[in-house]
Amino acid sequence: MTAPSKAGRALAELRDDLAGQVISPGDPGYDEARTVFNSMVDRRPAVIARCESEADVVTTVRFARELDLPVAVRGGGHSVAGMSLNDGGVVVDMRGMQEVTVHPGAKAVRVGGGALMGALDRACQPYGLATTGGRVSTTGVTGFTLGGGSGWLERKFGLAVDNLLGVDLVTADGSTLTATAEDNPELFWALHGGGGNFGVATSLTLRLHELPEFAICLLLYPLEAGPEVLRTYREVFESGPAEAGGGVIYLTAPPEPFVPEHLVGTLMAGALLTYAGGADALRELAAPLLALPHEVEVLTALPYADFQCMLDDPPGLRNYWSAEYLTGMPDELVSVFCALGDVMPTGGSQHVMFPLGGAIADGPSEFPVPYRDSPWAVHPFGIWEDPAEDERAVRWVKDVRAKVRPWSSGAVYLNFTGDEGSERVAAGLGAENLARLAAVKRAYDPDNVFRFNHNIRPA
Repeated sequence: MTAPSKAGRALAELRDDLAGQVISPGDPGYDEARTVFNSMVDRRPAVIARCESEADVVTTVRFARELDLPVAVRGGGHSVAGMSLNDGGVVVDMRGMQEVTVHPGAKAVRVGGGALMGALDRACQPYGLATTGGRVSTTGVTGFTLGGGSGWLERKFGLAVDNLLGVDLVTADGSTLTATAEDNPELFWALHGGGGNFGVATSLTLRLHELPEFAICLLLYPLEAGPEVLRTYREVFESGPAEAGGGVIYLTAPPEPFVPEHLVGTLMAGALLTYAGGADALRELAAPLLALPHEVEVLTALPYADFQCMLDDPPGLRNYWSAEYLTGMPDELVSVFCALGDVMPTGGSQHVMFPLGGAIADGPSEFPVPYRDSPWAVHPFGIWEDPAEDERAVRWVKDVRAKVRPWSSGAVYLNFTGDEGSERVAAGLGAENLARLAAVKRAYDPDNVFRFNHNIRPA
């Protein structure tokens, strides 16, 4: 009988030691376990460790280091680049670590490394509390936050990372630590935008804010009205309060009860306003947009957590996204943006221009978040089903980036991008921050074990 190899012995020990399930090729459920949100991503890890505790994460990281295997970390699995997976390496799968504990008196919440945004929002809702979350409920809280965290409430409450109070981390040598403003402050600084470069975040603590009321206004217009809609939207936000968010969205009219049947499946221009307050105040703010002839009108108060689920994109589709953060929105850019919306691939794709400013611009300037000063952002969001459409959809996203680049600030929010190269990573972190970030990387992950991310190389 042949003696088991070192890898075989280590895998057997991992299966014995882990409270969660260990899955490898050939095991039942392997294909399900390696499926992520973006169906364009098809990778085959050697080991998927479905961790249920910090101790499981420590065990998995040490297993990977013993065999010199690369490590990918899966929280929500929502990264457009598929950074939650690798080929031939180890995946730390934290979907078994979804606990959310609200501390209403302290206005804080502790979130497990695998928790999704919907769980966070639902847990906070009964207390009339919230924090800036992703624009869909299926986003993983950890990756979203450590990558910066842009969402509907950001103009009022700041970026998600501005509300980060602490991170529990398993580092590349299998050690555990906590990073806060007082403990490991340099690491804590780096985690404000540096993502998963420095270890596995097994839990986060986030600041909460009072949100007793929330309302939305969604208007759909004929496609040709797009330029007037965007110019009017710009005027609304030039003096609009920080409570307001949203975006101008080119989209294919969905089969929803509020959409007339004859419009379903047609390309339309939309205006979405979100409001951290009541419907009456929102109606007053939206008056110039309501005055424009429109086909669909939804203006209502509703719980924030309910709205967060309304725009969820179904899994299993093909995705390619990107973004450009802008220095302003002159009329020439309005024309360029709307022309690109007119030729957007139909289906699930969206072409979005959304406002920034407010608490984003007023937030902490010291963190590696270089896009704070941009007043607007363009986010081409390619979603489709047929692989035969890959080339067309990807080309449209790249065309949007290229044609709005004359108005780009050069900075970008990395959670909106896939693998676009080291120059874009620098744009997302700030070139002036790279040496400092690389030094933190060298201190906590000198071998670049955690490289399936918008990677920062150790200095």
